Amino acid sequence: MGEKKHESVSGAPERPASAAPLLPGHAAKGKPGGFWVVGIGGSAGSLEAYEAFFQNVPLNPGMAFVVVPHLAPEYKSNMADILQRHTHMPVVEVEDRLALEPNKVYVVSPQQETELENGFFRLHPPTLPAGQRLPVDYFFRSLARDLKERAVGVILSGVGTDGSLGIKAIVENYGIVAVQEPETALFDNMPRSALKTDLVDYVLPPEAIPDKLVSIAKMPIQQGRPLPDSKKSEQTLQKIFSLIRHQTEHDFSQYKRNTIFRRMERRMNLHQIKQFSQYASYLQDSPAEVELLFKEFLIGVTRFFRDVEPFELIKTRFLPQLLQEKKEGDTVRVWVAGCSTGEEAYSLAILLLECIEQNPEIQHLKVQIFASDIDPNAIERARLGYYPENIAADVSLERLKRYFVKQENQYQVRKELREKIVFAVHNINRDAPFTKLDLLSCRNLLIYLSQDLQRKVFPVFHYSLNPSGILLLGSSETIGGYPDLFSPLDTKWKIYQRSESAVPLSRLDFPFSYSTTEPIKNLPDPDITLKRESTMSTAVNRIMLDQFAPPSVIINGKGDIFYIHGRTGRYLEPAQGQAKLNIFDMAREGLTYELSSAIHKANLLREVVTVENVQVRNEVGTQTIRLMVKPLTEPEIVKNFLMVVFEEIPNQKKKARRTKASKEENAQKDDIISQLEAELQFTKQRLQTTVEEMHSSLEELKSTNEELQSANEELQSTNEESMTNKEEMQSMNEELMTINLQYQTKTEELVNSNNDMKNLLDSTEIATIFLDQHNNIKNFTPQATQIFNLIRSDIGRSITHIASNLKYPDITKDVKEVLERLRTKEVHLQTADERHWYSMRIMPYRTVDNFINGAVITFTNITAYKEMETGLEATNLYASALIDLMPEPLLVLDHLMRVEKASQAFIDTFRLIPEQIKGQWLYHLGNGQWDIPALHDVMEQVLLEGQNVQDFQLEHNFAGLGHRRMRLNTRRVAYNDNKTFRILLTMEVL
Repeated sequence: MGEKKHESVSGAPERPASAAPLLPGHAAKGKPGGFWVVGIGGSAGSLEAYEAFFQNVPLNPGMAFVVVPHLAPEYKSNMADILQRHTHMPVVEVEDRLALEPNKVYVVSPQQETELENGFFRLHPPTLPAGQRLPVDYFFRSLARDLKERAVGVILSGVGTDGSLGIKAIVENYGIVAVQEPETALFDNMPRSALKTDLVDYVLPPEAIPDKLVSIAKMPIQQGRPLPDSKKSEQTLQKIFSLIRHQTEHDFSQYKRNTIFRRMERRMNLHQIKQFSQYASYLQDSPAEVELLFKEFLIGVTRFFRDVEPFELIKTRFLPQLLQEKKEGDTVRVWVAGCSTGEEAYSLAILLLECIEQNPEIQHLKVQIFASDIDPNAIERARLGYYPENIAADVSLERLKRYFVKQENQYQVRKELREKIVFAVHNINRDAPFTKLDLLSCRNLLIYLSQDLQRKVFPVFHYSLNPSGILLLGSSETIGGYPDLFSPLDTKWKIYQRSESAVPLSRLDFPFSYSTTEPIKNLPDPDITLKRESTMSTAVNRIMLDQFAPPSVIINGKGDIFYIHGRTGRYLEPAQGQAKLNIFDMAREGLTYELSSAIHKANLLREVVTVENVQVRNEVGTQTIRLMVKPLTEPEIVKNFLMVVFEEIPNQKKKARRTKASKEENAQKDDIISQLEAELQFTKQRLQTTVEEMHSSLEELKSTNEELQSANEELQSTNEESMTNKEEMQSMNEELMTINLQYQTKTEELVNSNNDMKNLLDSTEIATIFLDQHNNIKNFTPQATQIFNLIRSDIGRSITHIASNLKYPDITKDVKEVLERLRTKEVHLQTADERHWYSMRIMPYRTVDNFINGAVITFTNITAYKEMETGLEATNLYASALIDLMPEPLLVLDHLMRVEKASQAFIDTFRLIPEQIKGQWLYHLGNGQWDIPALHDVMEQVLLEGQNVQDFQLEHNFAGLGHRRMRLNTRRVAYNDNKTFRILLTMEVL
């Protein structure tokens, strides 16, 4: 008997044991007298499976069985009579308010929706058309809600995906799921769809399932209660945590004990293990079971728009206000923590896009959603964006058409929606959070965490959100003891808004979990206490005491400060504006360049970097310090962090006198250093932006490649399913005739489309060549023959075999680069006779199914443009020469008062560096020496009123030049229909 188990992540609210319903004939759950209820779903080909199943159910199994077949509503079912021939138990058809009893078989009616409520059947009129109804999912959800850990779901032969959502609810509530082996099913769509959820406990032929269920039903259910010897139980539990931490690198020691025990008891029941200590020994001998238990702890169920009311509140009340406060070009940032397989992340993305589309004033906003989970398998499925067709029960028809593509028996998220979300593996109790968020959704995850861990999570959530950001929790979760951090917006659905209270750095104590000082190779005795570092503060203090006494800070690779030791005010100070704890922003004058260089080198080489004699300027003057940056490797909690140490060095005695020339020389050096530091800071920011963009592009390319691979696998699976689908064989001949007529119509349409395409390409008069993946010519337009010596018989030959009239040998290299990077490339090139210029554009050839099947090369004649460009360059050179010949200083300014051209007379008169003038703001010239109020007033008249200034006299003291008196004249030159203008500013030094 095979056992398959791969669970997803997220969380769902647990009902308290006191709320569990009482079934007729049994006491409260967990007490003697309770019985299991088995829901069995199937459609096409399931009759044989039903018969095999019930023929092997023993007498008085102590369970109730509910059969949910797929039948048309108008069909008169004889299922009860048929099953009665194969079982000794009474078989009855379900009626409204019928009590559920053990040792009976119940058959659900196809005319109405059936659910369980407090141990009674309740029937409801269908709300969906017959073709869209999912009776198995509908009943399984109510079965899980009503029976909890005594619910069993069985999926037998059938087409479609009905039952996949229902078994998720059963496993979430600690129930059991069994599926018929697909190889034994006449139609394996329903079993395979259930297996794709990774939540199936047993995969067996139908005749073997009853014996397994009966043996499990005899196992006692503890419902997560503490074991008799609590001390010994805690030791055994820590032993299990160590096994999981060693194998998966995840720590569950701060998860709720009740949830942990109930999940382990479910695994113990599956293996028929009664003693907790026996299960710990079994885990030690079975790494595969450790992995399955890890997934069991992570199990949770999610679906699209789960709990409709909070999503409607977010969309109608809170999102519009949040989006209206955004400025043009802003990005709306959202974090979905514990996203599981991605349904909630896509739901929020849909809400955001709908809000933006409905309001024209905010359509300039961008949307970026971070969706994270601890389970890499769940993240992988979320990235692919494939979901069964039964999501139609939660997603409206309009949204399905707008945001999904139907492919056989499943839906795929459209690319425009998928691109809004970045999925990442992330552990909320170990990894640093996402920041600068407008909305943070953490629904039904905190209920699995202990109170201590929850108290540490909420300050981090506060830190992650922007001012007035929204926090969305599950309906059974609260903000605990942090009313000062969040104010309620809706108490029923647990929607909160970030308060303006400041969170001390000491409260942002992440990562939260501890780690051992060394990997666990052999499982220790339970009495041995592992050395742990409980918090970031404890670990950092130990390092400080052991190694360093001077003022120090702990930072990550980006310079974010996580811990401060000693008095660092002489070296760091808060930056202006919104408070930031970043060492680069807080570094005092003179420290920025050395600090940036040392941190970068230490982070790159992972070695200690020391910089001697660093001059730092602060309120008391200039201090000489020794700067040291040390990468941290242990303990595990601070691994990959950096320690920055500031050690003051006594200043040497300065010379009593300095010459005036020396002072001026030092002042000039200081000015140059300041300018170089400003350029370095700008270059660093540009480099950081470029790196982030590259990472984002790589992530998107990886996601695209994964989507293409998944699409290929799904096509192969669909082909296999179509070959074995016997249910449609009877109507195959009629369908083939219809399809033949359709093919004839499609052929005619294809011929017409080819004719239209040929005429379209010919009419563009653009030289175009189509290549396959091996650089062989597939087609070309007539204009291409003017560039390449092509004839129609060259189709199929490599383009490298064709002579061209171009003075450019690297076309094949460019094609290879485009196919590898999937990015369009454009090059300007010239013909061999140098008479013509062409703009060559190479782009990937994409099929309708978005497969890359070669490249397209187009050549656009840009000879006239090149001639115009040459003439423009000559004109610019002529104008520059005229300006340089001017004997008086002259500046050419754009409409933003930035310098486009400065005459040589201006540069010489005011002793400026030519390379540092162009593009500078007028008032920033000479290190801000031109920031003159009178000059502001004059230039505002030119800019705002369009008036020219004549003979305006200006006096000013220039550093290094002395007092200057000048006569200013301006001339405003407009062009492009007065939409753009330049300003000529001349000055005569008096």
